[in-house]
Amino acid sequence: MTSSVAMWLRVYCLPKFVKRRHTAKMADESIACIIKSPIALQTGDVRTDLAKPGVYVIEVTFPRERIINLQSIAFKNYYTAFLTVRLQRRLNSESDRKLLKWKTCIRDMCLMPNPHTENGSQDYFSIHRDQMLFEPDGVVTVRLILRQPSPVWLNFTIEDIKIYECDHDKDKVQGPWLSPLTPQDRPLKLSDGLPDPEVVASSVQQMWVLTEMVRNNPATTRVGRFDVDGSYDVNLLSYT
Repeated sequence: MTSSVAMWLRVYCLPKFVKRRHTAKMADESIACIIKSPIALQTGDVRTDLAKPGVYVIEVTFPRERIINLQSIAFKNYYTAFLTVRLQRRLNSESDRKLLKWKTCIRDMCLMPNPHTENGSQDYFSIHRDQMLFEPDGVVTVRLILRQPSPVWLNFTIEDIKIYECDHDKDKVQGPWLSPLTPQDRPLKLSDGLPDPEVVASSVQQMWVLTEMVRNNPATTRVGRFDVDGSYDVNLLSYT
């Protein structure tokens, strides 16, 4: 590679690459969190038992004991078949004491349709708050329980875990397009100037009754086409 080509790459290509990385970083609004190493849950002696653990637990906490209103959890799967999510929330008791209580918000979410095949084994997933069993507010700790019943895979976990917070204050802010309508901007009442619906319904009911009476009691006398009081009008006959 000549020096001119190298200079061209350094001047034109490198700044664009840095800009794209900076843009991607700014677009990520995930909050800071502490992700602990997976802990295997296995019956028997871990040192002597040759069976691979089928359950791992990953705990996610937040710096400075931060409490969040959870919006979503995003991650990349790595051969985990089922996922259960438990949340530790801070609740107010009747004695005004803060209580910490665990509750399951996602139960056995299927990440791999068939644990013995690779379908879904390395896909990206995102769990939103409307998919959870309750509103995930006041969250202190997130516990991810991973399960893989198949002995085919040497290891399984989830990677690139990101937590997103729900800001309720932003939902309460109204922009100028959501401001209350002035009397001039409010829609007109289309019912103004129209007759009372109950009066109209009563009149229609009376007309229907009269129609039924005429239908059930037809007139016996024949009415002539141009007969008026027993005689004919010459003007009417002239137009026939």
